[in-house]
Amino acid sequence: MVAPGRISLALKGMHCASCVGRVQDALRAVPGVTRADVNLATERASVEAPGIDADALVAAVSGAGYEASVVEAGAPPAAGEASGGDLRLPVALAGAAALMVLSMDEMFLGHGKHLVHDPPLRWILLAIATPVQLWCGWPFLRGAIASARHLAADMNTLVAVGTWASFLVSLAAALGHGHGLYFETAATIIALILLGRTLEARARRRAGAAIRKLMELRPATARVVVGAAESEVPVERVRPGDLLRVRPGERLPVDGEVVEGESPIDESMVTGESMPVTRRAGDPVTGGTVNGSGSLLFKATRVGAETLLAQIVRAVEEAQSRKAPVERLADRAAGVFVPFVIFAAAATFAGWWIAKHDSAAGFLPAVAVLVIACPCALGLATPTAVMAGIGRGAEKGILIRGGEALEVAHKLKTIVFDKTGTLTEGRPEVVDVLTLNPDLLPLALAAEKRSEHPLARAIVRFAEIKTSGSPEPDDFFSYSGSGVEATVQGRTIVVGSPEFLAGRGIAVAPAEAFVKRHRAEGRTVVAAAREETLLGAFAIADPVRPAAREAVASLKRRGLAVAMLTGDNAVTAESVAKQAGIDLVIAQVLPKEKAAKITELQSAGPVAMVGDGINDAPALATADVGIAMGTGTDIAAEAGHIVLVRGDIRDVETAINLSARTLRTIRQNLFWAFFYNLVLIPAAALGWLNPMLAALAMAFSSVSVVMNSLRLRRA
Repeated sequence: MVAPGRISLALKGMHCASCVGRVQDALRAVPGVTRADVNLATERASVEAPGIDADALVAAVSGAGYEASVVEAGAPPAAGEASGGDLRLPVALAGAAALMVLSMDEMFLGHGKHLVHDPPLRWILLAIATPVQLWCGWPFLRGAIASARHLAADMNTLVAVGTWASFLVSLAAALGHGHGLYFETAATIIALILLGRTLEARARRRAGAAIRKLMELRPATARVVVGAAESEVPVERVRPGDLLRVRPGERLPVDGEVVEGESPIDESMVTGESMPVTRRAGDPVTGGTVNGSGSLLFKATRVGAETLLAQIVRAVEEAQSRKAPVERLADRAAGVFVPFVIFAAAATFAGWWIAKHDSAAGFLPAVAVLVIACPCALGLATPTAVMAGIGRGAEKGILIRGGEALEVAHKLKTIVFDKTGTLTEGRPEVVDVLTLNPDLLPLALAAEKRSEHPLARAIVRFAEIKTSGSPEPDDFFSYSGSGVEATVQGRTIVVGSPEFLAGRGIAVAPAEAFVKRHRAEGRTVVAAAREETLLGAFAIADPVRPAAREAVASLKRRGLAVAMLTGDNAVTAESVAKQAGIDLVIAQVLPKEKAAKITELQSAGPVAMVGDGINDAPALATADVGIAMGTGTDIAAEAGHIVLVRGDIRDVETAINLSARTLRTIRQNLFWAFFYNLVLIPAAALGWLNPMLAALAMAFSSVSVVMNSLRLRRA
């Protein structure tokens, strides 16, 4: 099976940061792998390996002692442990409870002597402890053996060494070769850690609830219309071009374009927009959204992995798999943590033996050190918070493409907005025309019809209504950010900014008053000429977004500098900036020069660029955080570290707030994980905690980190 460029693997058997490091190293060692990210919280690996046999990746993970399977990006995570894993916990809890009761003296049984020294009771204790140790504790032993084969150690090693030491010493005592019985210690450690893993797994599933909600939006079936007949088919069988019928209250199965009917569509679960949007013939519709009161017939345009919903799910999964820079701290600590703990346990045992002149004195403190050490909390501190933060962003219509964007966004000093389509509505329309020659409209239409620029499209729409037709251009050339040139009927037609035409020796003085008047009102003026003769000019208006001024004011209240970067002329730019409440205006900048302007601004601190995601791609990539205003149709085509799916400019501040909350949670988690180990490992070494309390504390530490991350779901 030859893999595509990016492969997603579902993993089993990982329990701590050491496990993550070992799986990651195994994947990166496969020839041809260019990148591999492993996430403990999602139990997924994202691997970039163009043309590599996916079976080789699975084999590499298996060789490292873990299980892996190739999954489709966006596939739902496993529902839970296998039935054997579900049964181990109650068996371990029951066995540990029985051993604790039988191992106590008169406090429980009312006898005046320690019954654990009675031979019959020893065999009863052994009979109860053995299945707990061998079956319930098998996952720990299996993991420890796999690690040992690779000359490594992880959390399984610590638990296995601690419990088997307790069990084997107790077995020797039961056979008459020792004095201490610690069966209840081994069983209780196993039971409590299994309990902790179960609670942790449930909490992690809650942290990943956002992506599961998105995956559940797609209906399982679609109603295909062929002629006068309708038939219900699995959604996987829908192909682009199929006609589909959706009735009131139903979810749309795929993306498409309305052919017939009119209905309000609830797009809140995909875009975060709370108000229904009325869709009619010719309008695009999105799979996963809910049809309102009308019946719609629509043509499928994007199906399967190409739908907006699938793109969002895939992007969220990929983002959750990428490590935030702060996570490297935990990775570095995990690399030396387990060997250090094993050394600390050995030193504890030796220290007690030397101090007390009794080899048994240091046994329980050494076991407690092994058990209480928690690399799990270190491994979960960052990925669970990133997963919850990115998931919460997806629910709000904010697509965050990785932990790096989350980590940097709250440090921003300057927010730079593009004008067209960002501060403005992005729907430019011709509002006035200066006609100096009757050939203006047909020739401007001929020159602009091959251009994809928003201003060109506005001229084309206007001219197509006002004129009966236009000749076809013989050739066409676009000057990015300036204008176009075409040969029509053997003559050169130039359409662009007045400055662009003037630079080509064309006199634009006849349009000077027209240009000044409309630019003062915040409109863009596009002039047209044939050879060296000015044909006329168009005034194009693109209204400022109603929420722009509110969004800018909120950012300023946070102490952020706000600027506008545009290729438009200074007069028009200043007018738009004034309406939006922006003081710093950088105008008449060509697209290829925008990245350099961003670099200049970065000298004062981290900069975010907010743009349309396609035309501003270089500037978005150069900025510390690139924020793309979503088109609502094709997330994959958009540049930017963050995509505002619903295109609401106010979501810039929402993304910054979410970043700050997530980073605060990560720091809390890391502080707790380090503080826990820093304080409790010495306490265990000094004999202040017995192994059973150590196991309880260890289980609690992992669960507490995940639960703290879950608070982001309310952010």
